[in-house]
Amino acid sequence: MYIENTGIENIVADLSVIDEIMMKHDLVRAGQWDYERVTYDKKYVIKEGTFYLRVFGYTTDGDVDTRDAMMILKKPVIGKHYYPHGVEYGEGEYFPETLIKDCNATLKLVNESLLPYNTKK
Repeated sequence: MYIENTGIENIVADLSVIDEIMMKHDLVRAGQWDYERVTYDKKYVIKEGTFYLRVFGYTTDGDVDTRDAMMILKKPVIGKHYYPHGVEYGEGEYFPETLIKDCNATLKLVNESLLPYNTKK
């Protein structure tokens, strides 16, 4: 499920800044990256299952491996994990209201923290 109107989509900032701010809000990049893309996850384990708040990013002019990249963030999503198949984002999935509320609160804080570093005019 896409999360609309967060303000995060299309923010452009340095990878190091994004990494630091995301980590402060429990969004972890860990090994989820390649040379042009990153994924930040916040994991929720609740009675309805395991869910992930995900924020994706990509670069058009840098290298994630060398930490020399300006990242462009995409629209955040919430997905439900199904073992062993992976994460499903479909509209047919059930996402508890408390989960959505916490995800929106997290994204609001991330957006507020990133705005001073946004290089997109």
